[in-house]
Amino acid sequence: MESRLRVVEGRSVPEVPVAWDPWEFQALCVEAFVASWRARGFSPVTVDNDIGLLERTLKALGQPAWDVTPEDIDRVVGGLAVEGRAPSTRRGSVQIFKGFHRFLQARKAIAIEAAFGVRLVCPVDEFNASRHVGDDSPALLPPPTPKRVEWFFDFLKARIATARKYAPPARDYALFRTLYHAGLRSEEASLLDRPDVNFGRGPFGKLHVRFGKGAHTSGPRPR
Repeated sequence: MESRLRVVEGRSVPEVPVAWDPWEFQALCVEAFVASWRARGFSPVTVDNDIGLLERTLKALGQPAWDVTPEDIDRVVGGLAVEGRAPSTRRGSVQIFKGFHRFLQARKAIAIEAAFGVRLVCPVDEFNASRHVGDDSPALLPPPTPKRVEWFFDFLKARIATARKYAPPARDYALFRTLYHAGLRSEEASLLDRPDVNFGRGPFGKLHVRFGKGAHTSGPRPR
């Protein structure tokens, strides 16, 4: 029997059938993407919410993620705007798709090109990304004064001294002190999850703000 070798430049031969159904393959990619969230320790509530958002976004796009064009993103995001959905909802759809597309580029690009003949290019750009140009919820009260902030922390410390159990009030004090000194916005703080808090990194620990507000109204940026 004559054996033949095929030269593949710079990468391995992908382990994916050429005739793979695109929807089945995308479903497997979604499962792998979700598994990566669990591997990073995201809470079940966060995972369930993000799965639902990703599935709704992919269904609205109407075609596999690697075939989505900027015009498709325009159509879906524009449709949400026409329906009166909040800016945060539109941003969430764009961000969840962008995260999934980054996952495909990192893990599945070779297989997708081999099976479907598509080179991955993210369709989210500066023209269709929902920009965060202001607060989604109008402020009903002015920001607290330095004196009021000082009073708030004095109150938390007093609770520690009088509480029946030390841990809960001490936890509350440490939590609010950390957020105060880190300078997080309320929305940024509300979107933190347990894997984002790293006490063992550096002399003071680190917070991974996955949904941080970007500079110059450029949309959410991690930091």
